[in-house]
Amino acid sequence: MFTGLIEHMGIVSVIDELDTTESGGGGWSMTIGDSSPILGDCHIGDSISVNGCCLTVTEFTKDAFKVGLAPETLSRTNLGQLKVGSLVNLERAVAGHVRFGGHFVQGHVDDVVTVSSKIQDGNSIRLTFKAPEGTTERPSVLRYIIPKGFIALDGTSLTVTTVSDNERTFGVMLIAHTQTKINLGNKLVGDTVNVEVDMVGKYVEKSVVAAMGDLEDGGPSNLKTFVERTVEDILRRKGVA
Repeated sequence: MFTGLIEHMGIVSVIDELDTTESGGGGWSMTIGDSSPILGDCHIGDSISVNGCCLTVTEFTKDAFKVGLAPETLSRTNLGQLKVGSLVNLERAVAGHVRFGGHFVQGHVDDVVTVSSKIQDGNSIRLTFKAPEGTTERPSVLRYIIPKGFIALDGTSLTVTTVSDNERTFGVMLIAHTQTKINLGNKLVGDTVNVEVDMVGKYVEKSVVAAMGDLEDGGPSNLKTFVERTVEDILRRKGVA
C-alpha cells in the first residue's frame, strides 16, 4: 500500500528483456539507479512503487535496485516504454508510523492514458489526459473518475479538476512545488501516464451490479425485487399498469 506522495525520482539504468541472472528469473527486468535516498532500509522482497506500479525488489545496492516486470505489468503500464535514462517516480510501501498525506494507492495500475494538453496557468500547470475506449475485458477508467476525486498518475496522488465523458478526458493541476518533485512536470503532449483509479468506486459498482442482478440460483436479488415492486406500485397508482 502506498500514499501517492512521491519520495524520490530515480533513473532507469538497465533494461534487460531476458534477464537470465538469479535476480532476473529469466524474464524482463529493470534496474533503477540514483535511488539511494529510498534504499537505506531496503530488503530483498520489498515493494517499491515505480511510476505507480507496485514492484518487488529482487536485487539492490546502496544506489540502485532491480525489479522484474511480468507480462501483465507490461500490458497494463507504460513501464515497457521506458528507456535507459528515463526518470521514474519512486515511493516505498507506507509505514505505519507516518502521516497518510495522500490517498490509498494500491500500486495496481488500471490503464495507460495519454497527455492531450499541457497549459501553463500562473506558476501551475494544467494537464489533460485522454483515456482509451473501454472494452469488455478492460472497461474505461472514466467511469470511476469524478471532479474533485483523487487519482494516482504515475503513482502521484492528485485531485481531479475536470472530467469529460464525451471527450474521454480528465484533468489535473500541478502546483510549482509538485512540478519539481515528480516526472509529470516533464511530460509532453502525446506521452503516456499510468493511472490507478479509486478502488472504492470499483467495489461500489460491483456491489450495486450484483444487488440489481439475479442470484446464482436464477432468482432475483432482494434489491431487484424491491425496485420492481416499487415501480409496479407507482405505475398501478398512476393507472398505467
